[in-house]
Amino acid sequence: MGKNLFQFEVITHERQSFTNIDSYLEEALLQSGVKDGIMVVYCPHTTAAITINENADPDVKRDLKFGLDETFPNKKEYVHMEGNSDGHIKSSVVGVSETLIISEGNLILGTWQSVYFSEFDGPRRRTFYVKIIEG
Repeated sequence: MGKNLFQFEVITHERQSFTNIDSYLEEALLQSGVKDGIMVVYCPHTTAAITINENADPDVKRDLKFGLDETFPNKKEYVHMEGNSDGHIKSSVVGVSETLIISEGNLILGTWQSVYFSEFDGPRRRTFYVKIIEG
């Protein structure tokens, strides 16, 4: 990979899940040696996403899954032949990337925040990228 570009793999085990990827991001930051700049976390899949949310109460992830399913159910009226249109919609709404600030060698996240790989069409073997830009 190019300078300060990292590729990671996540294996998901459910149709819809949120996997904490903080340890991957910390590994990339450490390897980069960057002390100040930005980190972009990007998901190259059309039925998955990247998001930031609470890391303390696991019920938040359950509630996110429930809320997304209630808001974007997989309807029989969808015509996409793979039967995963709800996953495509959820990916578009949640978004496939997040940008984080790096200051003094640390990611700036709120006390209760973590970064999650969001799966909407699992289980699958997935990839995500981390680009660190010094500055």
